[in-house]
Amino acid sequence: MLLSRFYPWETADSVFSIDYEKLYRLGYRGILFDIDNTLVLHGADSNPAVDDLFRRLHALGLQTLLLSNNSEERILRFLAHIDAPYLAEADKPAPAAYLRAVEMLSLAKKQVIVIGDPLFTDGYGANRAGLASIRVDFLRHPGERHFGKRRAAENLVLWCWRHSPAYRHRLGGIVK
Repeated sequence: MLLSRFYPWETADSVFSIDYEKLYRLGYRGILFDIDNTLVLHGADSNPAVDDLFRRLHALGLQTLLLSNNSEERILRFLAHIDAPYLAEADKPAPAAYLRAVEMLSLAKKQVIVIGDPLFTDGYGANRAGLASIRVDFLRHPGERHFGKRRAAENLVLWCWRHSPAYRHRLGGIVK
């Protein structure tokens, strides 16, 4: 199916609703995170909750890497209180950056998962690189309703994903 190239392996409300312990038990050792609208609102700095999430992930034995189309300056500002490698201006969804990120973590592809909000970059790029992915709902300002044509198209893809049993929940319930 043509749309399956955009399908995530799983979906979650946020990065905070994922059972990272279960991901670890499933053999994952590395996480490639998108930043904007995944971890924080677009352009925002990290916050104590996100900083704590990264500390918990590292304590579990999970490696993290920020894979972003943002500039290095933006990423370094975000990483003020987080110790993680990154790839800036990654040209997502091109698979080369995803594969470079896996190499930087010194892990096998089957040990790395991508977590991001946009299907047409993070999800599509992960699939093109042969990586598992979790799509999280994109972050919005309180009361924000408008989300654009691209998000509407993603909702259509997600509707199709929900009705395609072979593609749904391939991680076996990693949402808390």
